[in-house]
Amino acid sequence: MPNKRKPANRNGNRGKKKPDNRGRNNYSQSSKKVNDIHEIEYTDGITVGELADKVGRQSSEIIKMLFLEGKMVTINSPLEDETVELICIGYDIEPIKVKEREEDSLEVENTSDEEKLEERPPVVTIMGHVDHGKTTLLDTIRRTKVAQGEAGGITQAIGAYQVQINGRKVTFLDTPGHEAFTAMRARGASVTDIAVIVVAADDGVMPQTREAVDHAKAANVPIIVAVNKMDKPDANPDRVKQEMADLGLMPEEWGGETIFVPTSAKSGDGIDDLLETILTVADVKELKADPSQIATGSVIEAKLDKGRGPVATLLILNGTLHQGDPVVVGTSFGKIRKMIDENGHELKSAGPSSPVEIIGLNDVPEAGDMFRNYEDEKEARSVADRRKRRKIEADRRKTTSVTLEDLSAQIEAGEIKEIPVIIKADVQGSAEAVKSSMEKLDVSGVRVNVIHATAGAITESDIMLANASKAMIIGFNVRPDANIRKKAEEAGVEIRLHNIIYKATEEMELAMKGMLEPVYEEVVIGQAEIRETYKASKVGTIGGCMVTDGKLRSNSRIRLIREGIVIYTGRLGSLKRFKDDAREVLSGFECGITVENYNDIKVGDTIEAYEEQEVPVE
Repeated sequence: MPNKRKPANRNGNRGKKKPDNRGRNNYSQSSKKVNDIHEIEYTDGITVGELADKVGRQSSEIIKMLFLEGKMVTINSPLEDETVELICIGYDIEPIKVKEREEDSLEVENTSDEEKLEERPPVVTIMGHVDHGKTTLLDTIRRTKVAQGEAGGITQAIGAYQVQINGRKVTFLDTPGHEAFTAMRARGASVTDIAVIVVAADDGVMPQTREAVDHAKAANVPIIVAVNKMDKPDANPDRVKQEMADLGLMPEEWGGETIFVPTSAKSGDGIDDLLETILTVADVKELKADPSQIATGSVIEAKLDKGRGPVATLLILNGTLHQGDPVVVGTSFGKIRKMIDENGHELKSAGPSSPVEIIGLNDVPEAGDMFRNYEDEKEARSVADRRKRRKIEADRRKTTSVTLEDLSAQIEAGEIKEIPVIIKADVQGSAEAVKSSMEKLDVSGVRVNVIHATAGAITESDIMLANASKAMIIGFNVRPDANIRKKAEEAGVEIRLHNIIYKATEEMELAMKGMLEPVYEEVVIGQAEIRETYKASKVGTIGGCMVTDGKLRSNSRIRLIREGIVIYTGRLGSLKRFKDDAREVLSGFECGITVENYNDIKVGDTIEAYEEQEVPVE
């Protein structure tokens, strides 16, 4: 019988199957690599892919491990500290968390020798009430003291400019107001060296003046008061000094530290004195920088130009910036294609305290973002990408303001020594009373720091100041509208509303003692705007409403709000749709209402419906 031979396989080996070594070498190498790793360093927001590389494993292996723990992730998902520790424990590796990579930080350590430091121009922000001559003062300075060779017909190309006084330069930030000033500070920018607050001599301190003082104090910069409009017959500078002294800015001639300079922006009187004063204050601060260092600074403003793309105005704080430099600005990056000064002249380089406008970024940065230059454009792109990813994750987790609920825990941990608070009330007297009551509280060495207290509705500017100062807002007889509530929620700012002073102080004191146990929580269920009013002899005043947010319920508790101030608190008397009684009316629908025991309803008033829900004590 013929001998049967087994058919040859593809590689010519008869009868013997080639051993499958796929993955065996990889596995042994991987095991060896893992066995050699005993600890790793990681930064906040490390992704699954990055961690897999550090521990020497496949990303799919970690994704599977987390899936079995009930967590759905991808290779680019950022991981929290607890998750990183869980994964590392599984591989017997010790995780060590470190701060942001040095190469990703835009702050550069100043290693300059004293010999290399040079005097730099002071950076000045002018703030004040809208009608007190702030813009005229800026225009007068720009017109009379602009750099030589630019006299006549000056084109203001960017939102900052430099003037020369006795051969020395001063940089002015032409910001829209203290909202922009605070928005920059909220993002960590400390670009201003000196704040000049303009007060009209014939008008005195106004609400926006108080706000400007509070913003400048919170930024911890020297303040110079320009008493403007001295050319007017009813100018009263002593009144201005007294009112500013009440705000904590005591004039030098009264034994204080604040310099008051009489000016007239219209005639130009006092402008030289103001500029000389600015230089004197700058000399005391000894402002210096090293032009040879890496260029760093902040964004003053940024926009998207249809023809030029993203355009950013930068203020250089240290070092020298050159045309063609790769830069990282916040989470944006690019190569500077063009750099111009405030007069529209193209620059090849710019030194400390110089404002410049640059073109060449891939995206529009935010006011207050930090920037620095790099040698390599590829490195700049890599740093910007990592910063952008971390910022997105940080924004999701971030809560910047202080909340009463976690206050006692932070006090116990020794993290808080003072609680920053903003107070808004229906009248100035109430604001002062609440402020006085709050400042008297002293529990376990913790005190309340009222950084702003004034009359009026809670505004977007208050939210920005609270965000920048990590403060909470206490409203007394005022109510924020739906838009302000939303902005506060987005910024992580807590708003506490009261109508009895001792209740507000009692709540704060209990929180400071760590005994905060709220029994009821107020929930706003809807808002409506009064569009028409009708008089009915038997019923009283009927309000024709449009429900703008949430819903109105029959017999619900309501507040009648006029221009942000609470006018009346009570209940709905009736709620109708057309001629029929309604149990509730939803947002976007019209209805008719009456208010129990109250008839002074006017067009433009807001009806806020709310209810109190019991909060279980845990």
